[in-house]
Amino acid sequence: MHATKKLWTWLAIICLLSFTVLGWVGREIYLKAPPIAQVVDDTGAVLYTPDQVKYGQSAWLSAGGQQLGTVWGHGSYLAPDWSADWLHREAVALQDLFARKNFNKDYAQLEAGAKAHVDALVKTELRTNTYNADTNEVKLSAIRAEAVRTVANHYAGLFGNAEQYDKLREQYAMAPNSLPEASDRTALTGFFFWSSWAAAADRPGEVGLSYTSNWPHEPLIDNTPTAGAGIWSIASIILMIGAIAGMLFYHGMHKEEEDPVPPKNDPLFSLKATPSMKATKKYFLVVIGLILAQVGMGVITAHFAVEGSSFFGIPLANVLPFTVSRTIHTQFAVLWIATAWLATGLYIAPAISGVEPKFQKLGTDVLFYALLFIVVGSTATGWLGTLQHKGVDFSFWLGNQGLEFTSMGRVWQILLFVGLLFWAFLLGRGLWPALKKPSESRGIIAMVFLAALCIGGFYATSLTWGKGTHYSMIEYWRWWLVHLWVEGFFEVFATAVIALLFTRLGLIRAASANSAIILETIVFLFGGILGTLHHLYFTGTPTSVIAIGAMFSALEVVPLSLIGMEAYRNYKRSKSAPWIGAYKWAILCFIAVGFWNTVGAGLLGFSINTPIALYYMQGLNMTAAHGHAALFGVYGMLGIGLMLFCLRGLVDRFAWSDKLLASMFWTMNIGLAMMVFMSLVPAGIYQAVAAITKGMWFARSPEVVHSTFMETAVWLRVPGDIVFAVGCLFLALFALRLIGKAKKEETVAEGVALEN
Repeated sequence: MHATKKLWTWLAIICLLSFTVLGWVGREIYLKAPPIAQVVDDTGAVLYTPDQVKYGQSAWLSAGGQQLGTVWGHGSYLAPDWSADWLHREAVALQDLFARKNFNKDYAQLEAGAKAHVDALVKTELRTNTYNADTNEVKLSAIRAEAVRTVANHYAGLFGNAEQYDKLREQYAMAPNSLPEASDRTALTGFFFWSSWAAAADRPGEVGLSYTSNWPHEPLIDNTPTAGAGIWSIASIILMIGAIAGMLFYHGMHKEEEDPVPPKNDPLFSLKATPSMKATKKYFLVVIGLILAQVGMGVITAHFAVEGSSFFGIPLANVLPFTVSRTIHTQFAVLWIATAWLATGLYIAPAISGVEPKFQKLGTDVLFYALLFIVVGSTATGWLGTLQHKGVDFSFWLGNQGLEFTSMGRVWQILLFVGLLFWAFLLGRGLWPALKKPSESRGIIAMVFLAALCIGGFYATSLTWGKGTHYSMIEYWRWWLVHLWVEGFFEVFATAVIALLFTRLGLIRAASANSAIILETIVFLFGGILGTLHHLYFTGTPTSVIAIGAMFSALEVVPLSLIGMEAYRNYKRSKSAPWIGAYKWAILCFIAVGFWNTVGAGLLGFSINTPIALYYMQGLNMTAAHGHAALFGVYGMLGIGLMLFCLRGLVDRFAWSDKLLASMFWTMNIGLAMMVFMSLVPAGIYQAVAAITKGMWFARSPEVVHSTFMETAVWLRVPGDIVFAVGCLFLALFALRLIGKAKKEETVAEGVALEN
């Protein structure tokens, strides 16, 4: 008990210090973010006002935002990174303008010496910071103002309906007239200009260091990685190797206690589901429905990378544009995983405490229909808002905010926040009798409840930004939500729930599980909280973010070094008694989580996490490879495993089908591996080579994205997608079997009642 109290104290200290540092970094980002200023030419004529730049950000988000290309590397992978694309187009425009001014020729016609002279002028023009803090103005030379107007005309036509851009829109999977209002398109170009200006202009008092730490790579102006990016990358790798060695040494010095001899019979066999536990069954059926919808949207979204606006010749984009299909695909991924975990919490609470609080079933039902209303409502309004171009206000409040993984409108976010707090309340009142009662499992139960409070409370970070919030601060708070909420507290919650289930089954000792869960949480959050900053290296943040993010994101990999051992122990537990076979596929899902944690989160994650690697690969398909392997492989398989555990206690065992689950398990995992390693990883490496050799703009250009190699890589997704989709169908058939058997049982019961 004394050792456990020490661990709780250390956990509290680490969380307090980590969040203090994370808050301090947020303050630094706020103070040192690229200024949003009035842009004028040398005659004083205004090109863009600060309000236009801010409104342009909102206009881009309303047109699809991070579902339609990226800014500073964050968003989707088909359309360009607009900051990199603008920067390259402006540099090329300046080359021609300087060439004509100085040599009366186009740049392409110049000799090498003249080209070098022009290149030096272009570099000086773009890297010189002319921001005046006293007047809050950025003054452009006449020649640069001309280049800006030229590039702005390109984007105004692209986001409008100019016919000369039809082919380019097809390649970008863009709908014509993404922004019907001319004033919105003008403001949009102001935002794109500002994002590229910040990427090129040196910070005040610095030379060769832009606001985005020289991202993106653009050889025309010597935008290359900083020395810090390389040094901190090396340091992070050294730290990771040392920390893994220390972890293995600690593990070897402190031999884990052997698992207890499992009971002769299933301890949960006689567990009688309470009304609120039975009410969670419909949650799991919705989970399966959301999985099918998410996979369907994923297939459509991937195919748009080839045809752009059609699906095998069908003009699908007229009713389901790329921005909508990708929004649903990413949003449903989070929603079905979250729903599975929320339902698991509601199921285990009465099972652990042995008490069914009054009105718990009513609360469970109300929460279910509230969540269903939010999912359907946010999807419908986001879809309609995009199709009908409802504008900035509608997009922010009700439609699609255009932010990856947090796209639902603010009204829906508020409702979801209330729903999550209500879920934490239901879970807490269900667990309260067990929390009050002294027991060996009380520490694990407390961890489950604390994680639930954090899940509910930390969703409040989705409410921290407004329409006019600086883009750097939106990214700061968005990653608080995506990284800390999804990759942090949900994982702590799920790990504690698994430990709790295993202790109830008698497969692990509660006393040792108590300390192990707290220790695992300490190790994970020690790197995980400040590891959030690795998403923010190049989003207009100070260089301290690179140092802190690199070192602590490396520590995130450390606990994964022992995942294989834990997976092996779970495998041994699945063989330790005949009755455990009833939970075989749930336990195998947990073993798959260990595999994908090592491969998806560990290997693929760390391959892009160091500053020097992410500099060249941010916003490319290696990120997608890591995302698919980690999000579904880790969190998805975890959600499915928890769902199977709960359904085992909710349905009669004669209705169970291990054959369907075996087919589901193997086809899903094999299909995911095929998708990642046959398609996404090769595509990501190909793009990384393009980014290193010619620049980020080139890696995201139609020349690369629609090259023979890249389109072949898209088609190579088809075998994996088919195998994976078959696995989802097996899961759906399993659910239909459960429903059919349940209805048959009800019919038989009603017949017996009538006879009596």
